[in-house]
Amino acid sequence: MTDSVIEVRDLRKEYGGAVAVDGISFDIRRGETFALLGPNGAGKSTTIEILEGYRHRTSGDVRVLGVDPQRGGLSWKARLGIVLQSTGEAGNFTVRELLTEFAGYYPDPRSVDEVIAAVGLEHKQRSRAGKLSGGQQRRLDVALGIIGRPELLFLDEPTTGFDPEARQQFWQLIRTLKAEGTSILLTTHYLDEAARLGDRAAVITDGRIVAIGRIDEIGGPEARTPMVRWRDAAGVRHEQRTTTPGAVVSELQRAGGEPDSLEVVRPTLEDIYLGLIREHGSESESESDPTPDDLRADVTESA
Repeated sequence: MTDSVIEVRDLRKEYGGAVAVDGISFDIRRGETFALLGPNGAGKSTTIEILEGYRHRTSGDVRVLGVDPQRGGLSWKARLGIVLQSTGEAGNFTVRELLTEFAGYYPDPRSVDEVIAAVGLEHKQRSRAGKLSGGQQRRLDVALGIIGRPELLFLDEPTTGFDPEARQQFWQLIRTLKAEGTSILLTTHYLDEAARLGDRAAVITDGRIVAIGRIDEIGGPEARTPMVRWRDAAGVRHEQRTTTPGAVVSELQRAGGEPDSLEVVRPTLEDIYLGLIREHGSESESESDPTPDDLRADVTESA
């Protein structure tokens, strides 16, 4: 059994003359939560659709749970859990009916009651899916993604529409799944979410990975160097990037007492992410959408 649940080498996807994914490589280790981060149009969705087997690649090598997604059968798909950005599930079925139906698709599903409780839909289990609020619908999406007890869980913007309390509950659910050994690929625009849940992350822009590593190391030492900011007696603003902020503050205090507006700022994952995006200059804010002919070609290849 390999230590990696996902192996990607030189993955490339083109739509006509447009390059959506430009030769990226990465692994996701068994049992880890890996965050794939990037602006709209960076190539995240295309990459994930290839990994899930929904879209064919132009070139490169991909293995998901040891299988080429382009050749994954039903037994392979049963080992995956997928939470898309939107699902459009039939609104005439109740929460419980949908989960019961989906549980029947898997050889070893979770208890429907357990899953309903895990996503906080106990009071809505008899409600029709079409009558749920946006946040409740998102909880149902997550429930459908985990009902099959997946080895590998894809979470694409999972907490969109969640209020702060619901997001905290969801984070605890993900920690529980991780403790059970579930491997997770997460995409999110909430950088605090990636920082709390992720073991490692990759930042992708314009179809290329510009940084990859542990959450507490990504961007390198320089990007994580603290900044000391203060105003002098004349009101002039100063800032100094330093690995020894305590020493800088002590020196300032010795020189003239407590500086005005003194603060020590330690870069967050969001600061580092934004710096990487600025440095590598995303060329567009929206991913080049495939044309109808592109989509038909992918469907023909998959048939």
